[in-house]
Amino acid sequence: MTTLTPWPYPRWVAHRGAGKLAPENTLAAFRLGAAHGYRMFECDAKLSADGVVFLMHDATLERTTNGHGTGGDLPWQTLSQLDAGSWHSRTFAGEPLPTLRALAHFCLANGHHLNIEIKPTPGTEAATGAAVARLAAELWQGAPVPPLLSSFKPEALAAAQQVAPDMPRGLLVDTLWEGWLDKAKALGCAAVVANHSLWHTANVAQVHGAGLRCLSYTVNDPEAAEHLLALGTDGIITDRIDLFSAA
Repeated sequence: MTTLTPWPYPRWVAHRGAGKLAPENTLAAFRLGAAHGYRMFECDAKLSADGVVFLMHDATLERTTNGHGTGGDLPWQTLSQLDAGSWHSRTFAGEPLPTLRALAHFCLANGHHLNIEIKPTPGTEAATGAAVARLAAELWQGAPVPPLLSSFKPEALAAAQQVAPDMPRGLLVDTLWEGWLDKAKALGCAAVVANHSLWHTANVAQVHGAGLRCLSYTVNDPEAAEHLLALGTDGIITDRIDLFSAA
C-alpha cells in the first residue's frame, strides 16, 4: 500500500475566490471569500502577450470584462486597464484583472492557501505551465505551504514539472478518460481534481492507493458534499461559500 502524500491544505476551497458572490478571479472575490472564513482559494492563471501571469478563466474577454477578443493576445498594460467587475454588479464596477503576483502577496500576507489552475490560451499550454510554475516557485520560496498547480492540460503540467519539480501538481479531469490515473502518476501529481460526480468508493480507493489525493469541483449541493465527505475525499471546491462553512 502506497503512503498518501502529506496534505497541508484545508478541505474547503472557494472557487475563483468567492464563487458567484463577487466577480470571479478578482482580488475583491478573494477578500470576500476570506471574509466568509475560507482559507484556500482556486484561481485561473494565463499569460498575457508579453508574458505576465494574470487571472482570468475564459480565453476571451467578453464574459468577465469590458474588453473584446482573446486575453492572451493583449499586453498586460492593456489588460490592466479593463473593468472586470461591472459585469457582475455595480458594487464591483472598476475592479481590475489581477496578476498572480498580486494574489500571491494577498495570500502570503494572510496565511491563505491557493490552488492555481493553469488555464492556457489554446496553443500556449507548455509556455503557460512553465511560466506559472516558475513564478509560483519564486513567489512562494521559503513559504511553509506552496500552492497546488492544477490543469486539464497534461502538457501544461509536464512543463510545470520540468521547471519546478517540487511544486505540487493536480490533474484535472472532467471524464475518466483512458489512462487518467497513469497520466497523473507519470506527471508526479499529488492529486486528481475531478468533476465531483465521477467519484465513487472504488476509484477513491484506487487514487488513494496510488498515494494521491482526491479533490472535487464544483460542489454546490449539500447532498453532493455529504456524499464526498463520506467517501473520504480530500478537498471540495465550491461556489457556495455562503452555504458551506470552511471550518
